[in-house]
Amino acid sequence: MKIGYPCINQTLPCRGNKTFRLKSYSKERFIDTVTNNLRCLQHLLSFNLDHNILFFRISSDIIPFASHSVLNVDWELFFKDRLQEIGRFIKKNNMRISMHPDQFIVLNSKRKEVVQRSIQELVYHASFLDSLGLDASSKIQLHVGGVYGEKEKSMNRFVKNFDLLPLPVKKRLVIENDDRSYTAKDCLQISKQIHIPVLFDVLHHQINNFDEPIQKIFRFIAETWQTNDGIPMVDYSSQEQNEKIGKHATHINQKDFICFLQSINSIDFDIMLEIKDKEKSALEAISLAKSDPRFIFKYKKKDNERILEEIS
Repeated sequence: MKIGYPCINQTLPCRGNKTFRLKSYSKERFIDTVTNNLRCLQHLLSFNLDHNILFFRISSDIIPFASHSVLNVDWELFFKDRLQEIGRFIKKNNMRISMHPDQFIVLNSKRKEVVQRSIQELVYHASFLDSLGLDASSKIQLHVGGVYGEKEKSMNRFVKNFDLLPLPVKKRLVIENDDRSYTAKDCLQISKQIHIPVLFDVLHHQINNFDEPIQKIFRFIAETWQTNDGIPMVDYSSQEQNEKIGKHATHINQKDFICFLQSINSIDFDIMLEIKDKEKSALEAISLAKSDPRFIFKYKKKDNERILEEIS
């Protein structure tokens, strides 16, 4: 078991550039932006390693405009050495990586142009993970998409459009249950047809389900992960108090997290914490999980209590 957080480290001063807009595109700015993004990623991964955070979701915009026609730089070639260096660091330290494309990626859309753009964006994500030299256990997670008033047809359209994807995408793609449209059970139905893993989102399941206990449904989900896929990935959060249903917690709920770990204590899995304060909650989760025999525990520098004090 590895524990991680997505996209942004709030402790480090280094930040990826998220304000690069199409109207200000230039080759020079693209190169500067990606150079900074990769440098920050290296710092972030080093921080994570020092703090025993071995799971990380890389932001989709690390290579801006990667699937857009405006791009006039072969980024895989231009940044080859830096990408390979980052990949070697990840592999050497047994870290796990994932990516999660934005919500405008809708593979089951009824509009052909949306499907085509979605495929192009998924190809970019797979190419980025390939450029790091990572194996198929580094996944691209995706929601099934829209319902369009015809759920079964929409699920079948996802299956049909999945066949349009190139193999490098297919081997990395996993589908995730959501909090409104497609339950974990729905995702399992799709998985049986196209043989890709299901990524289990805990909060989404609590909101949108067919009354299946987590222990029961997760056994079936774990079976969708084959050896080459690595152990199952789980997105974990709890409901933020006094907020609308589905709003992720600002900080980890210790009692809820411990209960979750105990509820499926017979299966190993990696946990992505979708919690607002990112690495702070990740470190607290690591402290809570350190007695769990599934958890990989190997601090390199400081004890966890000191680390938590530093970022509080």
